Amino acid sequence: MRVWNRNIERAKDAATGSRITVCDTPRDAVTGADIVVTVLTDARATEAVMDQAAAGVRPGLLWLQLGTVGAAIAGLSEWASRYGVTLVDAPVQGSRQPAEQGKLVVIASGPDSAHVAAQAVFDTIGSRTLWVGDTPGTASRLKLALSVWVAALTHGIAESLAVARSLGVAPALVLDVVSDGPMDSGFFQAKAAAILDDDYDASFTVANAVKDTKLVLDAVRDAVPLDLSRAALRRWSLAAEQGYGDKDMIASHLAQTQPQTTL
Repeated sequence: MRVWNRNIERAKDAATGSRITVCDTPRDAVTGADIVVTVLTDARATEAVMDQAAAGVRPGLLWLQLGTVGAAIAGLSEWASRYGVTLVDAPVQGSRQPAEQGKLVVIASGPDSAHVAAQAVFDTIGSRTLWVGDTPGTASRLKLALSVWVAALTHGIAESLAVARSLGVAPALVLDVVSDGPMDSGFFQAKAAAILDDDYDASFTVANAVKDTKLVLDAVRDAVPLDLSRAALRRWSLAAEQGYGDKDMIASHLAQTQPQTTL
């Protein structure tokens, strides 16, 4: 296996003791490959890296695109067509810990002819795969809907614990009540624990939450009311402005709003 990362030293550290070869350029990483996997911040970064790799891409290559890129998947589909590449649109649900454990949920859309080869990769990184369409784009659109759910959960947890604290109730009691009940989840447990432990080591950063929420708003615009998503974006943007951009997305509750002045 060959890999490339913008931070070569980070890639070398991750590859230590494995059979992974760290390459100096994207072209070196893809030359001669049958399958290429990209996991980058957005469509612009993804296309820029694939442009650098283009000289090493052979027609018939299978490209598994795992990033959250929103409606811009259309541009990546055009790139694939231009170079004779088969694209599978496969954003993942899950953050750092599930990725490290190979327990991501893969949301995939692409031609039937690519399923067997793609599934072999997905089985390595994920606990399950949902094939949701036969053309790239369906998976990315579904991922945007899921991003709204993540925003609701994140800010709901943060505000629930904040309300408890403001009313003189120990926030840990919220965790006690929810645990093992119908509202419990691994996500709730992890994010509530982060607040209680004051530990904001990032599983998914505030900066990435800002990016994903903007993708939702750009894609949907005024088609449906998005009051919750707009409020989430304001909160995450404030956190980023106040220096929490590289912290876990639950750190948005640390951001301080400016008191309004009454004239």
